[in-house]
Amino acid sequence: MKLIRTEDAVGHVLCHDMTQIIKGAYKDARFRKGHVVRREDIPVLLSMGKEHLYVWEMVPGMVHENDAAERLCALCFSKNMIRSQAKEGKIELSAACGGLFRVDSRHLLAVNSIDNIMIATRHGNTAVRPGDKLAGTRIIPLVIEEETLRAAEEAAGQEPLLELLPWKLKTAAIVATGSEVKSGLIQDTFTPVVQEKLATYGIETLAVIYSGDGVDNVANAIAQVRETGAELILCTGGMSVDPDDNTPGGIRASGARIVSYGAPVLPGAMLLIGYYAGGVPVLGLPGCVMYAGATIFDLILPRIAAGVEITRAEIAAMGEGGLCLGCKPCRFPICPFGK
Repeated sequence: MKLIRTEDAVGHVLCHDMTQIIKGAYKDARFRKGHVVRREDIPVLLSMGKEHLYVWEMVPGMVHENDAAERLCALCFSKNMIRSQAKEGKIELSAACGGLFRVDSRHLLAVNSIDNIMIATRHGNTAVRPGDKLAGTRIIPLVIEEETLRAAEEAAGQEPLLELLPWKLKTAAIVATGSEVKSGLIQDTFTPVVQEKLATYGIETLAVIYSGDGVDNVANAIAQVRETGAELILCTGGMSVDPDDNTPGGIRASGARIVSYGAPVLPGAMLLIGYYAGGVPVLGLPGCVMYAGATIFDLILPRIAAGVEITRAEIAAMGEGGLCLGCKPCRFPICPFGK
């Protein structure tokens, strides 16, 4: 930073805001910190009483904050995103469509570990709506060394740090287990909850079959709903370890490849995730999905709806942040659950 005559400031970067006051009409920053002084700015600055300015001297090998923000934005930007113009050294990204927002956490950490570099994002593996803010990029100083930006670009790797996958699945079918539900002794209050959650992602429920109890009955019901061509199969209830809870056995008997039975998440520890040939997912949903404000189902459904296959390692990683605090009223997803 140095103090120079205003007439000599063309091409230099302002170190602080320049406020202009016109009595009865205007009082605001006429020139913002980071502004590159142009020749036509000189008369205006002089009329504001600014005969000298504190500036960053732009020397070879240094990059202005707006240009640096463009390069950081390029590390993040991908399909289905909208970017803002660079303003005061910052560019923001937002969602062009609804979908699953994902972050390359390892490479993002590597970039943010470099001095004077900053990329802030919302949590990955979360659902976003059109217009939702996704990320912001900027450098910390007004100017930065070219070699620092090159180090950030190398640390970012070959692919964009951020990804937005539109919702892919369109249809689902439900197998509602339990003899008490099939016989009508109790009302099915589980299915409407699941249908409502599916509809949030544009997924239509093609069929609901009441299987009753027993491994064979559950497996046969699954076979029936698979004939509908549904892209997602959900089995409700019967997921605990009680002897008469046969849903996990029925899913296995139906030919599914089981990825995980159990998850380090409360509520939702008894979740089952599996896949059929062709990549059709099947979920065994524990009873908590019916009455709890947010559960494991809410955490994985965005990934399922976007067509992302879930691995055992991803389920294991949900333990940190997987404890719902039971806030009243429930504010999910504006809360720490699953993050």
